[in-house]
Amino acid sequence: MILNFIGRFLIALLFIGGAVQKVMDPTQATEMVTGLGLPAWLVWAAAGFNAVAAVALITGPGVRFWALALAVYCLCTSYFHWDLREDPWQLTIMVKNWAIAGGLLILASQGPGATLGTGRRAASSGFQPDKK
Repeated sequence: MILNFIGRFLIALLFIGGAVQKVMDPTQATEMVTGLGLPAWLVWAAAGFNAVAAVALITGPGVRFWALALAVYCLCTSYFHWDLREDPWQLTIMVKNWAIAGGLLILASQGPGATLGTGRRAASSGFQPDKK
């Protein structure tokens, strides 16, 4: 239960950071989006989505949905980095996006586990210690 929550919190921090970065200095993200011929306002939509989805991962409502939505987001945003593949950093970011999407897909399939404070397990799947 606690490991699931910590994992969700750490993943959410990445998206909170992305939202803050887009709001505080949208220049780089705007240039990337408009460079692909997309409208600049998508940066604000992405920032809002990042923030809402991150809070939902932490607090628990709809964790499976938000994990799946964020996984799709990571896979879609990989395109931006692929388009800039001449820069090795962009390829690294793209692969990290895939790895994050993989973790989110696992979270979407397994669910949030028990909520903190209830002590109940949401499902019997997931980590279970060996029985002897």
